[in-house]
Amino acid sequence: MQIGYARVSTDDQDTAAHVATLKAAGCERIYREKASGGRWDRPELHRLLDQLRKSDVLVVWKLNRLSRSLRDVLTIMERLVEAKAGFRSLTEAIDTTTPAGRMMMQTVGAFAEFERAMLKERAKAGLDAARQDGRIAGRRPKLSAQQQAEIKKMVSEGRQTAADAARLFKIHPATVSRLLARDLGSSPRKSAYAK
Repeated sequence: MQIGYARVSTDDQDTAAHVATLKAAGCERIYREKASGGRWDRPELHRLLDQLRKSDVLVVWKLNRLSRSLRDVLTIMERLVEAKAGFRSLTEAIDTTTPAGRMMMQTVGAFAEFERAMLKERAKAGLDAARQDGRIAGRRPKLSAQQQAEIKKMVSEGRQTAADAARLFKIHPATVSRLLARDLGSSPRKSAYAK
């Protein structure tokens, strides 16, 4: 099945011309959206991607209707490969259902893999630099050492349950669970909900 995606950026624009072109190209179903191409959170695009089946072809009037972000285009192309679906852009004459188009898709995939590798490399370099500067990577603890000690004392003395302590300190019960499990050597689930 050929599935069209028509997107315009603002409410004063209309998808009618794109929809007519997509219908003329043989699209049986068309998803329409009014949203910026720079945003990833577009409900109709995600609905379309979730509906794709093997041998379906996603068709757009122009590549920038799919997204204005190269990273998002690469992500969408990966989703198409996972679904064993094809892609066509009518204006740029990109068609991954042909041998030349599949080669182009593999090239796009190689660039996506390269970008992921570069991101991992930069992240590792940043973490190494932070460690050398004495900074600890990751989230800051939700509780200070004093608060942690207070929770342990309250629960061990039976003044509060783990769940009550979590509510008192406005944290998730799992945080208290991990704290108690680390201290008492018990399973997190058991300690978090013990009375």
